[in-house]
Amino acid sequence: MNTTVTDQDLKSMDRRHRATLLNSLAGFRTAILVGTLSENNVPNVAVFNSLIHFGADPALWGLVMRPDPMNRDTYRNIQRTGKYTLNYLPAEYAKNVHQTSAKYAAEQSEFLACGLTPRLNISDGAPFVAEAKIKILMELVEAVPIHLNETTIVIGRPTLIDYPAAMVSDEGFANLSEENILGCIGLDAYYTAKSVVRFEYAKPGVEAIKKT
Repeated sequence: MNTTVTDQDLKSMDRRHRATLLNSLAGFRTAILVGTLSENNVPNVAVFNSLIHFGADPALWGLVMRPDPMNRDTYRNIQRTGKYTLNYLPAEYAKNVHQTSAKYAAEQSEFLACGLTPRLNISDGAPFVAEAKIKILMELVEAVPIHLNETTIVIGRPTLIDYPAAMVSDEGFANLSEENILGCIGLDAYYTAKSVVRFEYAKPGVEAIKKT
């Protein structure tokens, strides 16, 4: 038996229930730790699940910043330095990753509070997470305000990407499941991905062909 929810149902729904439902229905996403540096050079890190691929030429990725104090600290740090890092951790760090979502004071390092290790060269302008399997240094390109709900899409370009060589195929496909990279649904449920199948480029009238 299915449940059908209308627009009016959503409007009258308990706020937390509505937020949990809509967030989880958005599906599986990678749990990204975003590293930034505060005005007093305190390394900070917070979990995000909203990485958006905007294009490869030029290479552009976006992050949704929600209008709450935790994300605003991250956003202010990015605005000030123009730099931030994206860090992909393996599943055994799920507890540490989730703990970074707590609302710590702006000048308290989440690294120390959450049992993570900052790796920082001041020239990078932002700290990496030493425990991360994939580490990406980003440079801010544009911040786009979404006035409907006061969120902001931070658009940046990768300037350095570090990953296990065996994870990426000769054609450039990054198989995140090979490194047991942590994913999530909503704000508190964590998963790992299992590869099912890959196909060759689809063409009209031609049966889909599995990649070998």
